[in-house]
Amino acid sequence: MSTKFIFVTGGVVSSLGKGIAAASLAAILEARGLNVTILKLDPYINVDPGTMSPIQHGEVFVTEDGAETDLDLGHYERFIRTKMTSRNNFTQGRVFEDVLRRERKGEYLGATIQVIPHITNDIKRRVLEGAEGHDIAIVEIGGTVGDIESQPFLEAIRQLGTELGREHALFMHLTLVPFLGAAGEVKTKPTQHSVKELRSIGIQPDILVCRSNCKLPANERAKIALFTNVEEKAVISLQDVDSIYKIPALLKSQELDDLVCRRFYLDVPEADLAEWEQVLYQESNPTGEVTIGMVGKYIELPDAYKSVNEALKHAGLKNRVTVNIEYVDSQDIESKGTELLDHLDAILVPGGFGNRGVEGKILAAKYARENKVPYLGICLGMQVALIEYARNVAGLEGANSTEFDAKSPHPVVGLITEWLDADGNVETRTEESDLGGTMRLGAQLCHLKEGSKVRDVYGNAEITERHRHRYEVNNHYVERLEQAGLAFTGLSEDKKLVEIIENKDHPWFIAAQFHPEFTSTPRDGHPLFEGFVAAAFSYQKADS
Repeated sequence: MSTKFIFVTGGVVSSLGKGIAAASLAAILEARGLNVTILKLDPYINVDPGTMSPIQHGEVFVTEDGAETDLDLGHYERFIRTKMTSRNNFTQGRVFEDVLRRERKGEYLGATIQVIPHITNDIKRRVLEGAEGHDIAIVEIGGTVGDIESQPFLEAIRQLGTELGREHALFMHLTLVPFLGAAGEVKTKPTQHSVKELRSIGIQPDILVCRSNCKLPANERAKIALFTNVEEKAVISLQDVDSIYKIPALLKSQELDDLVCRRFYLDVPEADLAEWEQVLYQESNPTGEVTIGMVGKYIELPDAYKSVNEALKHAGLKNRVTVNIEYVDSQDIESKGTELLDHLDAILVPGGFGNRGVEGKILAAKYARENKVPYLGICLGMQVALIEYARNVAGLEGANSTEFDAKSPHPVVGLITEWLDADGNVETRTEESDLGGTMRLGAQLCHLKEGSKVRDVYGNAEITERHRHRYEVNNHYVERLEQAGLAFTGLSEDKKLVEIIENKDHPWFIAAQFHPEFTSTPRDGHPLFEGFVAAAFSYQKADS
């Protein structure tokens, strides 16, 4: 079967949840036995999100093949089984970079390079390549219709819609239908104008998904259908819900998947959402709750830790407990002390870059170690735990990472210049390397030490987890730290790099160099987070 395309655009305002809507539709179609993938096209000029501020853009999601991508790809992987790759996300900056590189090489034979056809042709090529091998490809266009940045992408999908034909392509537009409390009614005019804007560039939406804080009345759906030239049954009401995992069932109840299957003449069975029903049951029937402190430096925007937040919630589902996440600014710990952590059932220190707030994270690791509070360190969270142990247990005064103190007398964490990737190739980097794309990235094998807590948690001797970091544990200090009681229980594929540390004198103190949050899903959870939340619940019960 040739691939069918669903192009998803957004209007009126940003942050309407195009990614969640696209992922939810994908989940229903996958439940009907279809092989679905999702692409995200970002209109900004950055080559990728890798060097963008988490406070502005949210987290950087890392794929198995090591691409630094938009956080929406995390939503995609949490909703469907398909693993995202570097083909599933590209930016306008990436397209321009590639086109200009080829122009410099003379590949355009002296032609004048223009947005149409050269930029749009490259966008179309990437979309078609990313969709290869799948029954359905949902293509989400970032930004809002009317933005000048997204115009090349919209033109490209307009062309694709014409070239592929109606039996192979449809357009789904997400809009806002605001409720005015003073008037006591919803207003459809913003949606009408958004569709008018879309039609002005040659795209007639086939489906409208209308976001609102309440269910859209039938008469308002009919009005929207009339003024936008969309079938009334294709005007979908998507009201606010208290859990994003309710959205697949909400869309299915309005037969959105049937609309798609009829349009593409797909003879497939009804969707079986039993797994999602189980997720909702677990979410609605907790047996307790825990409070986990996330000690970070980007807490102004919770989306900076989106995958970690979701992984904790997934672990709560598997343990049948509600996980309350309390964000603690690591700089506040530096100025106000560790009393801020006294009421927590567990402490998690996530990844991050740069010197700001690091000493507060080190203090949090010390507090967890000394007070036997369950601790999970991720990436930088492992490095600060190592630094803390080196300073306060192993007696290595001034121990630090060269990222924060290049003249540290005990650089227990440093920049490694060579490592093996998943294919056995030698990757290199130096301090002069570009920030983008120079890290140890993507899924890599890790050997777990027999008899370790982490091996019990995973139930395997070997695991594969995703990485995103430049600095590693300095192997020259491993023996000395082991003698001081720290356990190095996970090693890289060539067994030359430290991946996991444990504190043997602690009920649950595990820290990993990789990012386990990227592989956690609501249906399957993740063993490391499940063990962490279980330890938090046990600590709470013992403490009470």
